Amino acid sequence: MTFSFSAVLVWLDLSGVFFFAVSGSLLAARKQFDVVGSLLLAAMVGLGGGIMRDIIINAGPPAAFTDPAYLVPPLLAAVLVFFLFSSVQRFTSLLFLFDAGGLALFCITGSLKALAAGMNAAAAILLGAGTAVGGGLLRDITANEIPQLFDPKDLYAVPAFAGAAVTVVLSVTGSFNAVTGGAVAAAVFAFRVTSRRRHWHVPLAVRGWHRRSADAAESGPQD
Repeated sequence: MTFSFSAVLVWLDLSGVFFFAVSGSLLAARKQFDVVGSLLLAAMVGLGGGIMRDIIINAGPPAAFTDPAYLVPPLLAAVLVFFLFSSVQRFTSLLFLFDAGGLALFCITGSLKALAAGMNAAAAILLGAGTAVGGGLLRDITANEIPQLFDPKDLYAVPAFAGAAVTVVLSVTGSFNAVTGGAVAAAVFAFRVTSRRRHWHVPLAVRGWHRRSADAAESGPQD
């Protein structure tokens, strides 16, 4: 079944761009970038995943370059952070929450657009998760941060894959709509936040390794 990328999906996509863009501008503010750097980082994280998605599915020029509406969320995010960051910087989890919101929305839109392009279910899940984590990866690397995607003490890709898988199942069975889509986004957001607060994680790359020994190796010998 092919899902039509309707106005509801466009709004979900734009909302995801905004959430990710705010996370980019917040990180730029914490790194003391100027306002131009804030705007560029917001655009990179907000649009990067979608650009990658559109190129992979050969959808022609990415929506970020053909629809001016996609330029509004990064600009709005940079402006809001410029005027409001001084009053909200005490909330250390704010960047994380906006990032989780973008992740929850992009795993849905990425999967649906992949299905609309004729991809099979497995490929749609992979592209949905890739769309969700791609922008954050670019943001962290550009700002010289350890990417959340590779943090062994956190779950980042797992909620994205879960949301993409549920979205594909709902779409293929004809059950995806605004209500079920909103429920998936809320569930992925809750999964991401809960995993962070409860310190959920997946096993390390080598069986038998423990995080405490890995942490000790990273910190090196102590004087």
